[in-house]
Amino acid sequence: MTEDSAYGYLLESLPAAVIVATDGNIALANRAARRLLEADPGVEGWACSELVGLPVIQFVHELDQFHSVSRMRRSAMSTTPNAPIELRVRTCRENLRVVLVTSVSIRFEGKDGVLISALEVGRGDAIGDRLRRSEEHFRRLFENMQDVYYRTDANGIVQMVGPGVRRVIGYEPEEVVGRDAAAWYPNTADRDAFKQAIRTYGEVSDFPGQMVCKDGRIIDISISSTALYDEDGRFAGVEGIYRDVTERKDLERELRRLASIDSLTQILNRRAFIEAAQTRLDSPDASCDLTLLLLDIDYFKSINDQYGHATGDQVLVRFADVVSSQIRETDLFGRLGGEEFAIVVSHTRPEHVRELVSRVLEAVRAIRLDGGVSRSSRGVTVSIGAALRAPDDHRVEQLLDRADRALYQAKHGGRDRVFWEMTA
Repeated sequence: MTEDSAYGYLLESLPAAVIVATDGNIALANRAARRLLEADPGVEGWACSELVGLPVIQFVHELDQFHSVSRMRRSAMSTTPNAPIELRVRTCRENLRVVLVTSVSIRFEGKDGVLISALEVGRGDAIGDRLRRSEEHFRRLFENMQDVYYRTDANGIVQMVGPGVRRVIGYEPEEVVGRDAAAWYPNTADRDAFKQAIRTYGEVSDFPGQMVCKDGRIIDISISSTALYDEDGRFAGVEGIYRDVTERKDLERELRRLASIDSLTQILNRRAFIEAAQTRLDSPDASCDLTLLLLDIDYFKSINDQYGHATGDQVLVRFADVVSSQIRETDLFGRLGGEEFAIVVSHTRPEHVRELVSRVLEAVRAIRLDGGVSRSSRGVTVSIGAALRAPDDHRVEQLLDRADRALYQAKHGGRDRVFWEMTA
């Protein structure tokens, strides 16, 4: 008989449940352990147990798994036994039991292993009924919660995920467990930001992110999670929940859009235009190749007086459409108020801005108040003041002020023209 065999037969006779695990799997389970876990009661001998080869963790209740794994890892690294702790275990027959567990590292069959000793506590029908009711309540909550419960290890590998994952991203739990959580992030920067926050603060609440669903859709999620630490205080993973907040985010985005868009012309309003223009000026790669154009529709008051405000509104909408068709997607275009508009043209040479201005002037002249195209119908013209960015321009107001002076000169010079505040 080998030393390990003798060791096994010795443990077989003990009244306490004993399991030896190597590489996280059961290598030995004595008679008391098989009885505790309700496994193959008719088979004798620790080496014949149907438990051998199964992961120890599958018999530990979900809520106790993290602490169980942490203690086993600690045992494997130390010859000092762990202090006893109560854990909930789930038997082969899906019954719950509470056990007092301790563990210590050993060598078994030439491998490093962990010897786990357990004694059942809380025997009795009343305690058993309470456990069953508690488990049923937990299972109902777990199965029906709209949020997705999850747990990852220190490397971001998913260790556990709730059934809500199939409702939120369309995957079955078994398709997610064992994979890197980063696989569902369409933007790695979101995942990096979350990892940084959880490491820095130990927890996050309503942290924003996105995930890719099984059908390819990208949804917005809100994450509330806590960092997990082992008994030595080392980061061991993350536990928490996330929920689908796409509908809320879509509403927020629409509200932001409405707050930044002029309701009549559907281009940027004054506040949004100035903020966006300032962002362009503040950009690290911003250059002096930036021009601000201030546009004012000529004689607009007389249009309102003669044709009515409804026609005036139609002119404003048509004007915005015409100008939008002449500028690039990268150019900023906004309505500052009334009949006054502005354009920011960046990263282009002055001669290209001159060509743009010529196209705008020509396109606006084609607008007719009665919708006709004959020269007898009244047309629309625009005056433009242009200001090139100077090296010491750091505020949009500086450009607006100079462009306004140039606009005055364009109107004073006869309208339907552009005046350049600085030589282009």
